[in-house]
Amino acid sequence: MEDLGAVVWPPEPVRTGRLVLRASEIRDRAAFIELLASPEVHAYLGGPRPRDELEREMPGAPERWPGSFVVDLDGAMIGQILLRRATGHRRPAAAGKIDLGYLFLPRAWGFGYAAEACAAALGWLAGALPGEPVVLTTQSANAGSMRLAAKLGFTEVERFEAWGAEQWLGMRSPATSSG
Repeated sequence: MEDLGAVVWPPEPVRTGRLVLRASEIRDRAAFIELLASPEVHAYLGGPRPRDELEREMPGAPERWPGSFVVDLDGAMIGQILLRRATGHRRPAAAGKIDLGYLFLPRAWGFGYAAEACAAALGWLAGALPGEPVVLTTQSANAGSMRLAAKLGFTEVERFEAWGAEQWLGMRSPATSSG
């Protein structure tokens, strides 16, 4: 994956009714470690990383790179939205397109935060890089992610086998509304 190219980063924070999408800060380090070490978060992503390894390796301030938004609720990080160009994607239909990824702490699940944050990030992307199609890949067994993809307007391009499980690849055209 590569960055988004010529976009101003970090942008002004993106605000929704309940959330703020912003660049990472030093105060987010503990939440990043919790997110990356969570077995629930990584159930469909190959498993969590060991917490002690993350504590040793993560810098004081988590990386800030174009397309990586912290999702903030009431001043605390609850998740991350990732927008990266899928230059090395394994599926030809996705290669070179913007890839949407997201991770949310389990305590933030079930409140609609992922849909709200992803829709806001896609809205920001539409303003920053007009006309860009976006892809999303998830395991088809991940029911929550499949529901979110449909809610955001992604439609199935293909299913394929990878990492020992069926994967779903969806695409959202630039004209698709985020619902």
